[in-house]
Amino acid sequence: MSDTRDTNDTRDTNDARDTNGARDTNGARDTGAPGPLVEVEDLQIELITDRGVVRAVDGVGFTIGSGETVTIIGESGSGKSTTAMGLLRLLPDGLAVLSGTARIFGADVIADAKAAGRIRGRGVSLIPQDPMTALSPVHTIGRQLGEALRLRHPGMSRAEARAKGVELLGRVRISHPETRWGAYPHQFSGGMLQRVLIAIALAAEPRLLVADEPTSALDVTVQAGILDLLMELQERTGIGILMITHDLGVARLVSDRIHVMRGGRFVESGPVEQIVDHPREWYTRDLLAAVPTLGPWHEAPAAAVTEEAL
Repeated sequence: MSDTRDTNDTRDTNDARDTNGARDTNGARDTGAPGPLVEVEDLQIELITDRGVVRAVDGVGFTIGSGETVTIIGESGSGKSTTAMGLLRLLPDGLAVLSGTARIFGADVIADAKAAGRIRGRGVSLIPQDPMTALSPVHTIGRQLGEALRLRHPGMSRAEARAKGVELLGRVRISHPETRWGAYPHQFSGGMLQRVLIAIALAAEPRLLVADEPTSALDVTVQAGILDLLMELQERTGIGILMITHDLGVARLVSDRIHVMRGGRFVESGPVEQIVDHPREWYTRDLLAAVPTLGPWHEAPAAAVTEEAL
């Protein structure tokens, strides 16, 4: 397995260079950017459980540049969300042991855990997995969004936070944001709550957005709207996005590069076109085969109902 990881690491470096070049040609990225937002090398995460130590992430590496979307995809339990939470240092200190290198904006958050705390909510934002449980049910949307704004701007007054918050709600396509400011989470649909979480993430004015299964709890039409919103925001602001998903259909739409994860390791990495159209590994092919597709429509006349059937 070590040979596979080394090969993936090498391929990832080449893919990052090729993909970045393609994006530069299309004008979606700024070629004057001072380097990757994120550089991860040989990241390992061991979880301490009642049954012993489990290596949930085993030597993965990837980069994310400004204006890029990098997706980690895999089945449940593959380690993709653990990778994202480890990168943000959101795993319990006493139950998770991290090693390797993970630089965000040049600061190694593995060597210096406090570095992650200094950039979370300021240059890095997280869109959590389940919009129905991510917000406090006893506080209004306005209070929770206002807290995020004042974390980024400590000197901001309540009136200024409200004005900025209403603007953010409008940006994420919440209708009548002025009246929604005082509403509670239970008064919103799942899709609207996801938009609120995106607004809270944008309150940090992030350069990096970590989206952990941002559409998993939503129906297909709402998913499309959320993904369209994220891509529009990226084009407008140039943020980098780390997308975590088990849905190859989602990854196909939004990604520049995809890392396929299984058992804590990347089994295949490359540009989205390579992974989707020419997968090399059987596991990737199986994931693609699991994506539902519409078959041919054969409309047959309804069978006649006989008296015996009645």
